[in-house]
Amino acid sequence: MKIAVLKETRFGETRVAASPETVKKFVGLGATVAVQAGAGEHARFSDVDYREAGAEISPSAADAAQSADLVIKVQRPSTEEMRVFGNGAKLAAILSPFNEPESVEAYARLGVDALAMDFMPRITRAQSMDVLSSQSNLAGYKAVIDASAYFGKAMPMMMTAAGTIAPAKVFVMGAGVAGLQAIATARRLGAVVSATDVRFAAKEQVESLGATFVTVDEEAMKEAETDGGYAKEMSEDFQKRQAEFVAEHIKKQDMVITTALIPGLPAPKLVNEDMVRSMSAGSVIVDLAAEQGGNVALTQPGDAIETDGVTILGFNNVPGRLAADASSLLARNFYNFISAFWDNEKSDFVVDWDDEIFKGITLTRGGEVVHDAFKTADRAPEPGPAEAVEEPETAELELDTPDDPENA
Repeated sequence: MKIAVLKETRFGETRVAASPETVKKFVGLGATVAVQAGAGEHARFSDVDYREAGAEISPSAADAAQSADLVIKVQRPSTEEMRVFGNGAKLAAILSPFNEPESVEAYARLGVDALAMDFMPRITRAQSMDVLSSQSNLAGYKAVIDASAYFGKAMPMMMTAAGTIAPAKVFVMGAGVAGLQAIATARRLGAVVSATDVRFAAKEQVESLGATFVTVDEEAMKEAETDGGYAKEMSEDFQKRQAEFVAEHIKKQDMVITTALIPGLPAPKLVNEDMVRSMSAGSVIVDLAAEQGGNVALTQPGDAIETDGVTILGFNNVPGRLAADASSLLARNFYNFISAFWDNEKSDFVVDWDDEIFKGITLTRGGEVVHDAFKTADRAPEPGPAEAVEEPETAELELDTPDDPENA
């Protein structure tokens, strides 16, 4: 069984899909691992580190992928990259197929069995394989660190002989994995934190972290929640009142962090231009949905801009700004997935296409498009509730359970 680890080629991608730690574990299972030279350089993993862990260092992607049974990457490969895969090879990566649906047909045409790690089902046994949660945790943390760097003031209350410095006020919009980590980080730094979410079930989690849950009408939210903890569409009256309430709340904030995403659709607009201009000069907004169009009307994806004294951060690939930790967590996600289906006797990765996990992540198989969302080219993705993809129990576990390398 040969596993190939390729170097990322997309602009700004600093992460890598395997670490020396996980390479050593793969070799321990009986696999051969080929790592493309320089694959881990941005994450501070040298070729020497990989070689000492038992990997073969290949000079090019073609050499690494030659005869590989499984290719692992962080992001989806380009068409040129895919040409180096052997027919029947399996590819596991964050494929983001809704953003580039034509890539799914390309996988099928080239005979690649494409496994979208970002489609991992939110079930208990797949939590340790969930790349979105591991990366969202880091994104939520980094959002607060970035905001504090641009803020220009202290975050906690400080009582000095010269006077008292008031604590920063932070408002987090969306209490999924990223939002909860942002809340926890801002609280650790001493800020006064408030948060909102379309799911009323998030209230308990927000408050457990020491923040205030804000909404215009709690009873209306309770009535609009399903048994599974997701939000139904709210009435027009509620939406209008909530928008007015949030607009008034934002005026008083020093930092706003937005995290709302809907799979397969542009990010919902939560903060309009008037809300931005209502904030005090020196305030900071971090838009974690920038790559999908942004939650903030004025966001410039990939850039930091200033409007009337308010800084809006729309950085792309926020987890990649913490390349070493992001890569380590991703590598463990990949290892946990592969090892869960490893046959020790055969020293092989044995795919059970009927397993719930594979049914959820398999886009193409045997030259055919098999995922229901992409079987017909003109089928639009089903819209989902903002942040509903982040189930409460997953978010709690990601925040409260330390990631122990020995227990990966």
